[in-house]
Amino acid sequence: MAYRAAFRCIAGCPGEHPLDQPLYRCPTCGDLLEVAHDLAALKDRSSASWMKLFDDRYKRTVWPYGSAVWGKKEWVAPHVRDDQVVSMDEGGTNLLWADRFGRELGLGELWVKQCGNSHTGSFKDLGMTVLVSIVRQMATDGKKVRAVACASTGDTSASLAAYCAAAGLRAIVLLPRGKVTTAQLVQPIANGAVVLALDTDFDGCMTIVQRLAAEEGVYLANSMNSLRLEGQKTVAIEIVQQFDWQVPDVVIIPGGNLGNVSALGAGFDMMEALGLTTKRPRIVVAQAARANPLYLAYQNNWEFHPVKAQATLASAIQIGNPVSINKAIRTLKKYNGVVEQATESELADAAARADRTGMFNCPHTGVALAALIKLVDKKLIDPRERVVVISTANGLKFTDFKVKYHDRALEGVPAPYANRPVELPNDYDAVRRAIDAAV
Repeated sequence: MAYRAAFRCIAGCPGEHPLDQPLYRCPTCGDLLEVAHDLAALKDRSSASWMKLFDDRYKRTVWPYGSAVWGKKEWVAPHVRDDQVVSMDEGGTNLLWADRFGRELGLGELWVKQCGNSHTGSFKDLGMTVLVSIVRQMATDGKKVRAVACASTGDTSASLAAYCAAAGLRAIVLLPRGKVTTAQLVQPIANGAVVLALDTDFDGCMTIVQRLAAEEGVYLANSMNSLRLEGQKTVAIEIVQQFDWQVPDVVIIPGGNLGNVSALGAGFDMMEALGLTTKRPRIVVAQAARANPLYLAYQNNWEFHPVKAQATLASAIQIGNPVSINKAIRTLKKYNGVVEQATESELADAAARADRTGMFNCPHTGVALAALIKLVDKKLIDPRERVVVISTANGLKFTDFKVKYHDRALEGVPAPYANRPVELPNDYDAVRRAIDAAV
């Protein structure tokens, strides 16, 4: 049986729209779209058959199914021809058993899904492979695509630039000037993207890129484009797959523009609808206190108001008016959701404390870990529960953050876990005294 998927309005407006049409909002009501799959067709396979198929493909070398995204192609973008797929072997990242850190918190099972161990160093690759593959097929089939554009706080631009370079497509990225790390800025530059650094924040960049996407031939790559979320939802499927198709009790994810929240829910939804799972996890969203519109909505019975995001160490989630807010709230209501926030000190200390147990965390993962610590302290997470924290980016992209923490140079952050190098003369006795003092 042929599998198919199409855009549908999240508000329930009638009609479907093809995935290879440059459409980001419902033409009837203006709300966001989502990708809907023909579940009746997908039920031609049993749940056991789907699990076996996905396990047989997982991290193998038959194109394109070795990718942990395209290994689930029928559930993601079934209409994309194999020769049009643009893949960097994304997904398949390690599910780290954070045993020592979990024991410090009194948890029996703490796991960290290391999404930053990907081609460009963040979870954005999971969605970008789907979007760029579909755009490449559109261009191959004669549709006019001058460029693919995004607003970004760093990771989206890096992923878009890399995948467009591999596909032979032009990438345009809009960044808030001076508000992304050097490592993040150099990635799209190295991959040949047109990089525009604007005197504004992410929300300002997003306003302009949406205007650009209204012009013919400029395709929008931000997460308001539901194609991205189809790839990102595979992180939920992969986590369950790595637990031998068992669902964890709690999943904690950092939230900025909030597309990843609804993507996580979509992955769990699909597994449940097709009989692979019968249990739902609780989804927790962690926000920086300086950019916390979802947290404020959660505290106010889900009544949302945009905020002016303030500067935060967790720069990738410094977003005050998230595009995917309605999708995120819908997901959290369905998944017994919780929203927690972290101050600058809390996120920096959580990242550093976990680093002391062998990790190397980006500040956004620090937000999620700080939320975990607070929820454990509030007894909102049971010590017997299996908890997964989603690490969204590689800590090596944020070395300035790490260095400043250990130099105690982050404003307002006392840094109790700072660990500075000891500078000594070239003298054995001095070295010996330093070791004796430390060990």
